[in-house]
Order: sequence, then C-alpha cells, then structure tokens
Amino acid sequence: MIYIETGSTDVYYNFGLENYFATEKRLPDTVFLFWRTTPTLMVGKYQNILEEINKPYADAHGIHLVRRMSGGGTIYTDLGGWQFTFVEHSPEQQIEFAQYIGPVVDAVRELGADASFNGRNDLLIDGRKFSGNAQYRLGDCIVHHGSLLYDTNIEQMVASTTVDPYKILSKSIKSVRDRVTNISEHLPRRLSGEEFKSCMVRHLMRGSTDTYTVTPEDDARINQLAQEKFAAWDAIYGKNPRFNLERTGRFPGGKLTFRLDVQRGVIRSASVWGDFFSTLSAEAITGALTGCRYYRAAGPRRPVGPGRRSGCAAEKRDRRCGLSDQRRGHGRADRGLTDQNAALSRAAFFAQFIVFLRIWACIFRECVVLSR
Repeated sequence: MIYIETGSTDVYYNFGLENYFATEKRLPDTVFLFWRTTPTLMVGKYQNILEEINKPYADAHGIHLVRRMSGGGTIYTDLGGWQFTFVEHSPEQQIEFAQYIGPVVDAVRELGADASFNGRNDLLIDGRKFSGNAQYRLGDCIVHHGSLLYDTNIEQMVASTTVDPYKILSKSIKSVRDRVTNISEHLPRRLSGEEFKSCMVRHLMRGSTDTYTVTPEDDARINQLAQEKFAAWDAIYGKNPRFNLERTGRFPGGKLTFRLDVQRGVIRSASVWGDFFSTLSAEAITGALTGCRYYRAAGPRRPVGPGRRSGCAAEKRDRRCGLSDQRRGHGRADRGLTDQNAALSRAAFFAQFIVFLRIWACIFRECVVLSR
C-alpha cells in the first residue's frame, strides 16, 4: 500500500488526483488517499442533480457541487468529515466492497465505536449511517472511495439535500436519505480531526510506511484533469439524466404553462399552453428557450473548460436567452482550484434574477389583456 498526502481540501483537485493515479500514473502497489474537502455535495454518476440538492441553499452557503465517476447517492462533505480512496490495478477483479470496507470498520472499532457493515455499501453505528461507499472500474483499475462523517455539520447536510417541492417529472434515480451520525459522538475520548486522521491512516496502512510525493509535473496534470473532468459545467450538469419540467404562471393576459425537455443540462424542446392571449406565437416563445442551458436557481455559472470556443452554438443561444458565462475563480492556491463562491453566489443571484425578469417581462409585454 502506498499513501499519498493530497495537501488540498479542494474537491475537484482531489478527484483529479484520484483519476490521475487510476488512469495515467501507475504505482507498483495499491494507492491509498485520506482527504477532506470544504463543504461539497457529491452527486452520483447516474443521478439528476436537480432532484438531489437544494441548489439555492448550496449557492447561498458556498457549497461546491461535483459529480462522481461512481454510482450511488448524493453525499454532503465538509471539513468535519473525511474521504478515503483505494486505487488498485487488478484486471480480473469484480466490484467488491467488503475487502476495502472491512479494514475501515476495524479501524473505527479500534477507536471505540461499535461500527458495522450493512452488507451493501453503508457503514453504521447503532443502526445509523456514518459512511457511504462507492466503487467503479477504469480499464484494469478499481477505484473504491468512501466518506466518513466524523464531525460533520449534519444540519447543513440535511438542508442542502432537501429540494424545494415543485413539479418535476423525471426518469432518473432518487437517493435514499438515511438517518446519519457522526463518529465523534460515539468515541470514549473525543479526538481532533487530525488525530482521527492519523489513527485511521496508521490502521489502514497496515504497518506499511510507503509513500509517494506528488511532483510538480503530476500537480500540473492533476489540476488539468480536475478542471476538465470534475469542475467543468459539462462534467456536472451535462451528464444529468433526461427529465421533463413543468412550470405554470398567471399573468394579466392569462395562465401560461411551460413544459421543458432537458437533456444533458440543455433545453432540447419546449412547449407552452394555457388560456393566455399573446401577439407572439407559441413557436416564437418556445424557440427562444430551445437550446438554452437549464439552471434551476441562482448559482455560479458553469466553469469554462480549457480550449472552449466562446462562439459555439450553445453559448450563442445562451446569450439570446440572456444567459452569459461567468467563470469560477479557480486558481492554484492550496494546490488545488480555489473557489470564490461567496462573491460569485451573490453576483449570480442578481444576474439570474435579472434573466428571470427579462424572460417573463418579454412574455408579459406581449400578452394582450382582453376585457370581458
């Protein structure tokens, strides 16, 4: 087993590092990572983001959003919790959780908590979940990663994964929201986050002292993978399952209902009906929406990946609908991609609000009120 200290709390960087050692940099033994992130919602590979998170809350509280390469449900992580990753090259190995989860259960038990494995992918203490695990294969490589709720902000976790009720018809998979607990609540002696990490790493390394230090060349490539595969808009929203959304509003000209067919985060088709009167045709209204990228609520615009052409058709349609790019502030601080979410969230809120007013003002302006 070879341990790598990531040196970053940036989720995009850490997933980029995980991907790098799974696909490009092969070490002679299983790679082990133990890391944490600033507040983040990690969505499963096959999930519809809009069903899994409370995006307005996440934006307002600077919570990052990322889509994992593994399946499973949405999890919330912050600096009070930890993530662990095993990267193992094994051409014939099938998806198997027990061999990776067993040592984690033993490590938590050694600290004094009565941990158990539920037989699928969750770890429990007194019937309450403290760890979710996921696994996927990349070529001849198995990547197993999991979360550990140690001193996580449970209130924020619940609030950020509670979606406001609105009519959304979807064909995607819903997450199962389990009751959860922090490991720290079950230990005979409270440990600091770093003490907990040291104990877990020591146990999981099983006596091995092998380590690997990320080189500047590694770091540059990891940052590139982080941006392209995890931080980019297409990586997060573009992989959303297809879904239909229906919205209704009442105006002086009558009642207006929209139905949008959203695929890979883009409105592919739209229809409109109601008892309204308008000088615009329904085709003109729906045509203005078709091809736009769909944002459920205010939030930082999608990051623009390297080499993206600003004149692409999707961006031209975005501009037609009043949507413009707003780059997220990812730099190289903390060996990762720092995020200026607080400032961007405020700016994006007002930008999105203005876009909303533009669209509905256009429809409102064209509606003809007929007195009866």
